Amino acid sequence: MADSAPHTNPPAGRDYSAYGFDSRAVHTGVDKDGQYRSATTPIYPTSTFVWDDVRTNRGYDYTRSANPTRRALEENIASLCGGVDCRVTCSGMAAVDLATMLLNSGDHLIAGRDIYGGTYRLLHDVLPTRGVRVSFVDLSDEEEVKAAVTENTRALWIETPSNPLMNVHDVRALVALAKDRGLFTIADNTFLSPALQRPIEMGVDVEVHSTTKYINGHSDVIAGAVVTGSEEYAKGIAFACNACGLGGSPFDCWLTLRGVKTLGVRMQKHEENAHKVAQFLQDHPAVERVYYPGLSHHPGHELAKSQQDGFGAMISFETAGDAKFAQDTLTGTKLVMLAESLGGIESLWQYPWLMSHASMSEEARRAGGITEHLIRLSIGIEDADDLIADIGGALEAASANA
Repeated sequence: MADSAPHTNPPAGRDYSAYGFDSRAVHTGVDKDGQYRSATTPIYPTSTFVWDDVRTNRGYDYTRSANPTRRALEENIASLCGGVDCRVTCSGMAAVDLATMLLNSGDHLIAGRDIYGGTYRLLHDVLPTRGVRVSFVDLSDEEEVKAAVTENTRALWIETPSNPLMNVHDVRALVALAKDRGLFTIADNTFLSPALQRPIEMGVDVEVHSTTKYINGHSDVIAGAVVTGSEEYAKGIAFACNACGLGGSPFDCWLTLRGVKTLGVRMQKHEENAHKVAQFLQDHPAVERVYYPGLSHHPGHELAKSQQDGFGAMISFETAGDAKFAQDTLTGTKLVMLAESLGGIESLWQYPWLMSHASMSEEARRAGGITEHLIRLSIGIEDADDLIADIGGALEAASANA
């Protein structure tokens, strides 16, 4: 197989960096068709590209290394996140794995206790087999983070808001702490997308997304992205992505380019609905506690206002009943679907204890604050009144059967 120089990016498209977020979402990466000037980015479903001679090609030689459709999406996401480069991967977990390839055997990584179950599994079960030790701490406790730093610590993994308890961590403070100790930072920004939070603009070195979620937004693609804030990290990520063959397929990238164009407007509707649903849940007698930073009583509300452009559309809540009550609630809706994943136009809810975080041990789940009463909601763009009626009906039916 061909193996092009992994650090050389093909020519970039037209520069839209001076424009606003929504304009960049619509236009960045589009102009790849110099012959016919297609208004949308073409799909290049080819494995290889013809060379002019043995020393000259048109910027692409083999799709594992680079592809015009994938590069268009990478340019788009890098622009929206404020990064210098981006690599799109075949899944969100591939993006997480790619980011960890900046670590070497003997290194130590610090991460939060309350993180996505798939990320926890990779950090807890896979990285140690590569010689990387991982400590899980409360990222909201600066002293605990400092105490976890050793002479071998190289990086700090930040997930904010956290999955599924919606804890908000101070990105700027964690970046400052990391820089003071000579660490680099990786932030998973999947829950908010660059429409509502841009960690690289706050000093984070590497930003990770499951683009399956809000960036694509239509529940029809599995993909991820790693965005880098400097050429130093861009070079390492590009090399590892090419060497390990983690790049996303041209068709998946084309679908995601379709989805990202409406990211800004979708996030507005997602969040508008989430506020209404969260307010409804906090007043419901069958709900014991609501985790949503957009509510004024949430402990991270003011911090979220200072580092985010919105509160997003992810809500978690604990039912007042037992585990059976929570499980019964999840099967009583017509609009809200019981399914893993999040960030699509349709509303989904799921049960972290047995679903998204089942790969964690019971001890780890409890240490992260996850209980048998917890439900995680991804609010879509349906009519808010319909969602409230649907969720309320499910809670009432579960109460009647309790």
